Amino acid sequence: MATTILVDIVSAECHLYSGQGVMVYASAVMGELGIAPRHAPLITRLKPGEVRVDPGNNQPHEHFYVSGGILEVQPFKVTILADAGVRAGDLDEAAAQEAKRCAEDALANQHADMDFAKAQTELAEAVAQLRAIDRIRKTK
Repeated sequence: MATTILVDIVSAECHLYSGQGVMVYASAVMGELGIAPRHAPLITRLKPGEVRVDPGNNQPHEHFYVSGGILEVQPFKVTILADAGVRAGDLDEAAAQEAKRCAEDALANQHADMDFAKAQTELAEAVAQLRAIDRIRKTK
């Protein structure tokens, strides 16, 4: 049997996942991470994007979307504390498209009472959700 790593993914709203995996993939602020059992200890911030867990034994990957958070790696455990998160299959593509359009409109029509940073954050989150949806479609 392959060596596995315990994976816990939690958000402020709920506990999303707890199980064993042979690999965990996440979008960190400094780049994409692949975490295998016995990985060196690490703490890093996550950017909005997909988290994938490969449970091994030819089972399909588990896909999640997180809006950011913290990832902690210990040799046999990965903990993801997400600001907000959902199973990627539960993402609403129409809502993500609308959020992207609204954020793009806000950035294109800048005015004094606009919160530029908020519009940029909303755009980044919507694009990350759409990428996660697209990646899931490609793996099916």
